Amino acid sequence: MATTNKPAKSTVTDPIGPELKQILRHLKLGKMLDTLPERLALAKQQHLGHADFLELVLADEHSRREAKSAQLRSRTAGLDPGMRLDTWDETAAVHYDRQLWNELTSLRFLDGPHGALVLGPVGVGKTHLASALGHIAIRRRRTVHASRADKLFKRLKAARLDNTLEAEMRRLAHVELLIIDDFALQGLDSVETTDFYELVVERHRKAATVVTSNREPAEWLAMMADPLLAQSAVDRLTSTAHELIVEGESYRQRQRPSHHNQPTDTGVFVDAKNGDHHAR
Repeated sequence: MATTNKPAKSTVTDPIGPELKQILRHLKLGKMLDTLPERLALAKQQHLGHADFLELVLADEHSRREAKSAQLRSRTAGLDPGMRLDTWDETAAVHYDRQLWNELTSLRFLDGPHGALVLGPVGVGKTHLASALGHIAIRRRRTVHASRADKLFKRLKAARLDNTLEAEMRRLAHVELLIIDDFALQGLDSVETTDFYELVVERHRKAATVVTSNREPAEWLAMMADPLLAQSAVDRLTSTAHELIVEGESYRQRQRPSHHNQPTDTGVFVDAKNGDHHAR
């Protein structure tokens, strides 16, 4: 009886033994297992010494932990995780002073300390730019708090009710970068005007504040209940702030869904390009 020689099955040997895996997990280094095989291959290819290989894998772990830490701190700071510098669309049809923007991303204004006003019409990306500065600051281990203006003032009003206003104002006064989004989108009553004044006074020349608004600072005065407090606060804020004007088309309008080949209520598709009707 003839016998056929079957080719031996190739087996892939796991370069990481079970004992090493267990040790790494006990030391809370289990995430190293995701990249360790390729690092072992790289070390073999480049003939890395023991010390160089150890530096390589520990650098990977350090990067992973820094990224996770930054993610957690960004969430605590109230930053949108999707509004970072690397997600900003440089091809967007908006115009602003690129030289000033590059200066702001260096965060040197935090050391002044100075601030920044990001001004422009609806939808041009003011919130994204301000949030991107917050993410950069987080990665550089600076303290950040970001909030929409109406939510910030609502929280301060609530703090009055449970007698935590002083603690809340102290926390906001000492954060290194405070981002107030959509300021003066709606009018400020007497309590909100007072809180804004107190916050600006406490942070003046002590910490950096970034404000986004659809209105010019001169228009803010009419939006606040007390003209004297408003003028005093706005004068302090603008006297130490860079002003970045963003102009152009609304990116929200550019993200509208296409009407091409949309179904009608009658079950007929209308080709928006040429107006032809097609049965569903």
